[in-house]
Amino acid sequence: MKKPWYLLVALLVISALALTLVAGCGGGDKKPAEAPKAKGPSGTVMIYTSIYPDIIELIKPSLKKQFPDLDIQWFQAGTEKVMAKIAGEIEAKKIQADLIMVADPSYYLTLKNQGLLLKYDSPNRKDVKINKDAEGYWTGVRISNMIIAYNPEKTPAPPKTWKDLLDPKWKGKIAMPSPLLSGTAYVAAGELSDKYGWKYFEDLKANGLKIEEGNSAIQNKLLRGEYAAVMILEENILKMAGKGEPVKVMYPDDGTIVVPSPIAIFNTSKNQEAAKAVLDFFLSKEGQEVIVKGWMHSVRDDVAPPQGAPALSTFIDKAIKPNWEKLSKENEKTKETFRSKVLEK
Repeated sequence: MKKPWYLLVALLVISALALTLVAGCGGGDKKPAEAPKAKGPSGTVMIYTSIYPDIIELIKPSLKKQFPDLDIQWFQAGTEKVMAKIAGEIEAKKIQADLIMVADPSYYLTLKNQGLLLKYDSPNRKDVKINKDAEGYWTGVRISNMIIAYNPEKTPAPPKTWKDLLDPKWKGKIAMPSPLLSGTAYVAAGELSDKYGWKYFEDLKANGLKIEEGNSAIQNKLLRGEYAAVMILEENILKMAGKGEPVKVMYPDDGTIVVPSPIAIFNTSKNQEAAKAVLDFFLSKEGQEVIVKGWMHSVRDDVAPPQGAPALSTFIDKAIKPNWEKLSKENEKTKETFRSKVLEK
Protein backbone atom coordinates (compact mmCIF):
# COMPACT_ATOMS: atom_id res chain seq x y z
CA MET A 1 0.00 0.00 0.00
CA LYS A 2 1.41 3.35 -1.04
CA LYS A 3 1.90 6.06 1.56
CA PRO A 4 -0.19 9.20 1.07
CA TRP A 5 1.67 11.97 -0.72
CA TYR A 6 1.38 14.32 2.24
CA LEU A 7 3.29 11.85 4.45
CA LEU A 8 6.19 11.84 1.97
CA VAL A 9 6.32 15.65 2.00
CA ALA A 10 6.34 15.66 5.80
CA LEU A 11 9.26 13.20 5.89
CA LEU A 12 11.26 15.40 3.51
CA VAL A 13 10.63 18.49 5.65
CA ILE A 14 11.68 16.67 8.84
CA SER A 15 14.88 15.43 7.16
CA ALA A 16 15.79 18.95 6.02
CA LEU A 17 15.24 20.32 9.54
CA ALA A 18 17.42 17.60 11.02
CA LEU A 19 20.28 18.43 8.64
CA THR A 20 19.98 22.11 9.52
CA LEU A 21 20.20 21.34 13.26
CA VAL A 22 23.27 19.15 12.78
CA ALA A 23 24.98 21.87 10.81
CA GLY A 24 24.08 24.45 13.47
CA CYS A 25 25.44 22.32 16.33
CA GLY A 26 28.57 20.86 14.81
CA GLY A 27 29.70 23.26 12.07
CA GLY A 28 29.29 26.73 13.57
CA ASP A 29 33.01 27.16 14.25
CA LYS A 30 34.08 26.52 10.67
CA LYS A 31 35.61 29.52 8.91
CA PRO A 32 34.77 30.26 5.31
CA ALA A 33 37.44 29.09 2.91
CA GLU A 34 40.06 31.75 2.27
CA ALA A 35 40.51 33.00 -1.24
CA PRO A 36 43.80 31.81 -2.69
CA LYS A 37 46.57 34.38 -2.38
CA ALA A 38 47.74 36.06 -5.54
CA LYS A 39 50.91 34.38 -6.72
CA GLY A 40 53.94 36.65 -6.88
CA PRO A 41 56.38 36.88 -9.78
CA SER A 42 58.30 33.75 -10.66
CA GLY A 43 60.97 32.68 -13.08
CA THR A 44 64.37 34.37 -13.24
CA VAL A 45 65.50 37.99 -13.15
CA MET A 46 69.11 39.01 -13.82
CA ILE A 47 70.48 42.24 -12.34
CA TYR A 48 73.71 43.81 -13.60
CA THR A 49 75.14 46.09 -10.91
CA SER A 50 78.17 47.90 -9.56
CA ILE A 51 76.87 47.71 -5.97
CA TYR A 52 79.50 46.10 -3.75
CA PRO A 53 79.21 42.31 -3.23
CA ASP A 54 78.75 42.61 0.55
CA ILE A 55 75.87 45.02 0.01
CA ILE A 56 74.26 42.57 -2.43
CA GLU A 57 74.44 39.92 0.29
CA LEU A 58 72.75 42.37 2.64
CA ILE A 59 69.96 42.94 0.10
CA LYS A 60 69.32 39.29 -0.79
CA PRO A 61 67.28 38.24 2.31
CA SER A 62 64.80 41.12 1.84
CA LEU A 63 64.37 40.25 -1.83
CA LYS A 64 63.88 36.57 -1.01
CA LYS A 65 61.22 37.43 1.56
CA GLN A 66 59.47 39.71 -0.90
CA PHE A 67 59.75 37.37 -3.89
CA PRO A 68 59.93 33.76 -2.64
CA ASP A 69 59.18 32.27 -6.05
CA LEU A 70 61.55 34.46 -8.03
CA ASP A 71 65.15 33.48 -8.79
CA ILE A 72 67.09 36.76 -8.65
CA GLN A 73 70.58 36.48 -10.10
CA TRP A 74 73.38 39.04 -10.07
CA PHE A 75 76.34 40.06 -12.18
CA GLN A 76 78.54 42.36 -10.10
CA ALA A 77 81.53 44.39 -11.29
CA GLY A 78 82.70 47.99 -11.47
CA THR A 79 80.54 50.26 -13.61
CA GLU A 80 83.02 50.31 -16.50
CA LYS A 81 83.24 46.51 -16.57
CA VAL A 82 79.46 46.21 -16.52
CA MET A 83 79.27 48.66 -19.39
CA ALA A 84 81.86 46.66 -21.34
CA LYS A 85 79.87 43.47 -20.79
CA ILE A 86 76.66 45.12 -21.98
CA ALA A 87 78.45 46.53 -25.04
CA GLY A 88 79.45 43.00 -26.02
CA GLU A 89 75.92 41.73 -25.50
CA ILE A 90 74.48 44.59 -27.54
CA GLU A 91 76.88 43.71 -30.33
CA ALA A 92 75.77 40.06 -30.14
CA LYS A 93 72.12 41.18 -29.93
CA LYS A 94 71.69 39.11 -26.78
CA ILE A 95 71.39 41.25 -23.65
CA GLN A 96 71.26 38.94 -20.63
CA ALA A 97 70.30 41.53 -18.03
CA ASP A 98 66.73 42.34 -17.07
CA LEU A 99 67.63 45.19 -14.73
CA ILE A 100 70.63 47.50 -14.51
CA MET A 101 71.89 49.35 -11.41
CA VAL A 102 75.26 50.97 -12.09
CA ALA A 103 76.84 54.09 -10.66
CA ASP A 104 77.15 56.47 -13.62
CA PRO A 105 73.82 58.25 -14.28
CA SER A 106 75.00 59.51 -17.67
CA TYR A 107 75.19 55.94 -18.98
CA TYR A 108 71.41 55.66 -18.78
CA LEU A 109 71.13 58.52 -21.27
CA THR A 110 73.27 56.48 -23.64
CA LEU A 111 71.10 53.38 -23.19
CA LYS A 112 67.94 55.43 -23.67
CA ASN A 113 69.29 57.01 -26.85
CA GLN A 114 70.11 53.53 -28.14
CA GLY A 115 66.48 52.52 -27.58
CA LEU A 116 67.36 49.79 -25.09
CA LEU A 117 65.34 50.75 -22.01
CA LEU A 118 61.75 49.94 -21.07
CA LYS A 119 59.50 52.88 -20.26
CA TYR A 120 57.94 52.16 -16.88
CA ASP A 121 56.19 54.57 -14.53
CA SER A 122 56.51 52.71 -11.22
CA PRO A 123 53.84 53.63 -8.65
CA ASN A 124 56.69 54.41 -6.25
CA ARG A 125 58.30 56.97 -8.56
CA LYS A 126 56.13 59.69 -7.03
CA ASP A 127 58.13 59.35 -3.79
CA VAL A 128 61.54 59.56 -5.46
CA LYS A 129 62.97 63.07 -5.08
CA ILE A 130 66.06 62.95 -7.27
CA ASN A 131 67.06 61.88 -10.79
CA LYS A 132 63.87 60.70 -12.49
CA ASP A 133 63.74 60.49 -16.26
CA ALA A 134 60.75 62.58 -17.33
CA GLU A 135 59.56 59.83 -19.66
CA GLY A 136 60.01 57.01 -17.16
CA TYR A 137 62.98 55.17 -18.66
CA TRP A 138 65.01 55.25 -15.44
CA THR A 139 64.63 56.29 -11.81
CA GLY A 140 67.20 57.17 -9.14
CA VAL A 141 67.57 54.29 -6.69
CA ARG A 142 70.62 55.13 -4.54
CA ILE A 143 72.81 58.14 -3.87
CA SER A 144 76.56 57.77 -3.62
CA ASN A 145 78.81 60.73 -2.91
CA MET A 146 82.41 61.38 -3.86
CA ILE A 147 83.97 63.11 -0.88
CA ILE A 148 87.34 63.81 0.73
CA ALA A 149 88.27 61.29 3.42
CA TYR A 150 91.07 61.34 5.97
CA ASN A 151 92.42 59.58 9.04
CA PRO A 152 92.10 62.02 11.98
CA GLU A 153 94.84 60.17 13.90
CA LYS A 154 97.32 60.90 11.13
CA THR A 155 95.81 64.03 9.52
CA PRO A 156 94.22 66.20 12.21
CA ALA A 157 93.78 69.23 9.90
CA PRO A 158 92.44 67.82 6.61
CA PRO A 159 91.83 69.71 3.35
CA LYS A 160 88.38 71.28 3.25
CA THR A 161 88.00 71.76 -0.50
CA TRP A 162 89.00 69.98 -3.71
CA LYS A 163 91.38 72.88 -4.41
CA ASP A 164 93.06 72.35 -1.03
CA LEU A 165 94.42 69.05 -2.38
CA LEU A 166 96.84 71.14 -4.44
CA ASP A 167 98.63 72.35 -1.30
CA PRO A 168 102.28 71.13 -1.38
CA LYS A 169 101.92 69.74 2.15
CA TRP A 170 99.85 66.90 0.65
CA LYS A 171 102.42 66.11 -2.03
CA GLY A 172 102.58 62.38 -2.70
CA LYS A 173 99.88 61.64 -0.12
CA ILE A 174 96.68 62.05 -2.14
CA ALA A 175 94.79 59.54 -4.27
CA MET A 176 91.63 58.84 -6.26
CA PRO A 177 90.11 55.84 -8.09
CA SER A 178 90.60 55.53 -11.83
CA PRO A 179 87.80 57.07 -13.94
CA LEU A 180 88.57 54.38 -16.50
CA LEU A 181 87.30 51.72 -14.07
CA SER A 182 84.95 53.47 -11.63
CA GLY A 183 81.69 55.11 -12.70
CA THR A 184 81.61 57.50 -9.76
CA ALA A 185 85.26 58.45 -10.35
CA TYR A 186 84.37 59.16 -13.98
CA VAL A 187 81.59 61.49 -12.84
CA ALA A 188 84.03 63.17 -10.43
CA ALA A 189 86.63 63.67 -13.17
CA GLY A 190 84.03 65.12 -15.52
CA GLU A 191 82.53 67.46 -12.95
CA LEU A 192 85.83 68.74 -11.51
CA SER A 193 87.32 69.28 -14.97
CA ASP A 194 84.22 71.31 -15.86
CA LYS A 195 84.50 73.34 -12.67
CA TYR A 196 88.27 73.95 -12.59
CA GLY A 197 89.52 72.90 -16.03
CA TRP A 198 91.86 70.04 -16.89
CA LYS A 199 94.75 72.03 -15.43
CA TYR A 200 93.35 71.10 -12.03
CA PHE A 201 94.12 67.43 -12.67
CA GLU A 202 97.50 68.28 -14.17
CA ASP A 203 98.32 70.19 -10.98
CA LEU A 204 97.06 67.29 -8.85
CA LYS A 205 99.36 64.98 -10.78
CA ALA A 206 102.26 67.38 -10.21
CA ASN A 207 101.38 67.25 -6.50
CA GLY A 208 101.84 63.49 -6.48
CA LEU A 209 98.26 62.30 -7.06
CA LYS A 210 98.12 58.49 -7.10
CA ILE A 211 95.50 56.62 -9.15
CA GLU A 212 94.19 53.35 -7.72
CA GLU A 213 92.00 50.76 -9.45
CA GLY A 214 89.17 51.17 -6.97
CA ASN A 215 87.90 52.63 -3.72
CA SER A 216 88.80 49.58 -1.61
CA ALA A 217 92.54 49.88 -2.26
CA ILE A 218 92.40 53.56 -1.36
CA GLN A 219 90.52 53.05 1.92
CA ASN A 220 93.07 50.50 3.15
CA LYS A 221 96.05 52.73 2.35
CA LEU A 222 94.31 55.67 3.99
CA LEU A 223 93.86 53.61 7.13
CA ARG A 224 97.55 52.64 7.13
CA GLY A 225 98.63 56.24 6.68
CA GLU A 226 100.05 55.88 3.17
CA TYR A 227 97.62 58.59 2.08
CA ALA A 228 96.68 61.70 4.04
CA ALA A 229 93.60 62.70 2.07
CA VAL A 230 91.72 60.93 -0.71
CA MET A 231 88.86 61.32 -3.14
CA ILE A 232 86.64 58.31 -2.43
CA LEU A 233 83.07 57.09 -2.12
CA GLU A 234 81.36 58.17 1.08
CA GLU A 235 79.93 54.68 1.62
CA ASN A 236 83.40 53.12 1.90
CA ILE A 237 84.35 55.48 4.70
CA LEU A 238 81.01 55.27 6.52
CA LYS A 239 81.25 51.49 6.54
CA MET A 240 84.79 51.57 7.94
CA ALA A 241 83.86 54.17 10.55
CA GLY A 242 80.89 52.01 11.52
CA LYS A 243 83.37 49.25 12.33
CA GLY A 244 85.31 51.60 14.58
CA GLU A 245 88.14 52.46 12.18
CA PRO A 246 89.67 55.97 12.52
CA VAL A 247 88.45 57.50 9.25
CA LYS A 248 86.26 60.51 8.62
CA VAL A 249 84.32 62.15 5.81
CA MET A 250 84.86 65.75 4.71
CA TYR A 251 82.07 67.19 2.55
CA PRO A 252 84.05 69.73 0.48
CA ASP A 253 83.05 73.37 0.79
CA ASP A 254 83.39 73.75 -2.97
CA GLY A 255 80.90 70.98 -3.64
CA THR A 256 80.35 67.33 -2.81
CA ILE A 257 79.98 65.25 -5.96
CA VAL A 258 76.50 63.77 -5.57
CA VAL A 259 75.88 60.75 -7.78
CA PRO A 260 72.18 59.70 -7.84
CA SER A 261 72.56 56.33 -9.53
CA PRO A 262 69.44 54.94 -11.27
CA ILE A 263 67.72 51.65 -11.88
CA ALA A 264 66.20 50.69 -15.23
CA ILE A 265 64.73 47.73 -17.12
CA PHE A 266 66.01 46.57 -20.50
CA ASN A 267 63.23 46.34 -23.05
CA THR A 268 64.73 43.00 -24.13
CA SER A 269 63.82 41.47 -20.75
CA LYS A 270 62.02 38.13 -21.05
CA ASN A 271 60.42 38.60 -17.61
CA GLN A 272 59.30 42.22 -17.63
CA GLU A 273 56.53 41.89 -15.05
CA ALA A 274 58.94 40.38 -12.53
CA ALA A 275 61.54 43.05 -13.35
CA LYS A 276 58.91 45.74 -12.72
CA ALA A 277 58.06 44.17 -9.35
CA VAL A 278 61.74 44.16 -8.30
CA LEU A 279 62.13 47.78 -9.40
CA ASP A 280 58.99 48.69 -7.42
CA PHE A 281 60.50 47.09 -4.33
CA PHE A 282 63.79 48.97 -4.61
CA LEU A 283 61.91 52.27 -4.83
CA SER A 284 59.60 51.45 -1.90
CA LYS A 285 60.34 52.70 1.60
CA GLU A 286 61.28 49.18 2.70
CA GLY A 287 63.60 48.75 -0.27
CA GLN A 288 65.22 52.12 0.34
CA GLU A 289 65.82 51.25 3.99
CA VAL A 290 67.80 48.25 2.76
CA ILE A 291 69.81 50.55 0.45
CA VAL A 292 70.61 52.82 3.39
CA LYS A 293 71.88 49.83 5.40
CA GLY A 294 74.43 49.56 2.62
CA TRP A 295 75.77 53.01 3.61
CA MET A 296 74.19 54.84 0.66
CA HIS A 297 71.66 57.67 0.87
CA SER A 298 68.04 57.17 -0.10
CA VAL A 299 66.36 58.84 -3.07
CA ARG A 300 63.30 59.33 -0.85
CA ASP A 301 62.97 61.95 1.89
CA ASP A 302 61.07 59.67 4.28
CA VAL A 303 64.11 57.42 4.87
CA ALA A 304 66.88 58.39 7.31
CA PRO A 305 70.48 58.82 6.09
CA PRO A 306 73.00 56.02 6.60
CA GLN A 307 74.60 55.64 10.02
CA GLY A 308 77.22 58.31 10.64
CA ALA A 309 76.12 60.55 7.75
CA PRO A 310 74.24 63.85 7.79
CA ALA A 311 71.02 64.30 5.86
CA LEU A 312 71.51 64.87 2.15
CA SER A 313 69.78 68.23 2.50
CA THR A 314 72.70 69.55 4.58
CA PHE A 315 75.17 69.47 1.67
CA ILE A 316 73.28 68.98 -1.59
CA ASP A 317 72.72 72.72 -2.08
CA LYS A 318 76.50 73.19 -2.40
CA ALA A 319 76.94 70.10 -4.57
CA ILE A 320 78.56 70.46 -7.98
CA LYS A 321 75.79 70.45 -10.57
CA PRO A 322 76.51 67.75 -13.16
CA ASN A 323 75.94 68.03 -16.88
CA TRP A 324 74.70 64.48 -17.47
CA GLU A 325 74.15 65.08 -21.18
CA LYS A 326 77.78 66.12 -21.62
CA LEU A 327 79.04 63.24 -19.48
CA SER A 328 77.06 60.85 -21.67
CA LYS A 329 78.21 62.27 -25.01
CA GLU A 330 81.84 62.86 -24.05
CA ASN A 331 82.54 59.63 -22.17
CA GLU A 332 85.43 58.47 -24.34
CA LYS A 333 86.82 61.98 -24.80
CA THR A 334 86.85 62.61 -21.03
CA LYS A 335 88.55 59.30 -20.30
CA GLU A 336 91.15 59.84 -23.02
CA THR A 337 91.90 63.33 -21.72
CA PHE A 338 92.32 61.98 -18.20
CA ARG A 339 94.57 59.23 -19.52
CA SER A 340 96.83 61.66 -21.39
CA LYS A 341 97.00 64.35 -18.68
CA VAL A 342 97.19 62.16 -15.59
CA LEU A 343 97.84 58.47 -16.22
CA GLU A 344 100.51 58.78 -18.87
CA LYS A 345 102.52 61.57 -17.24
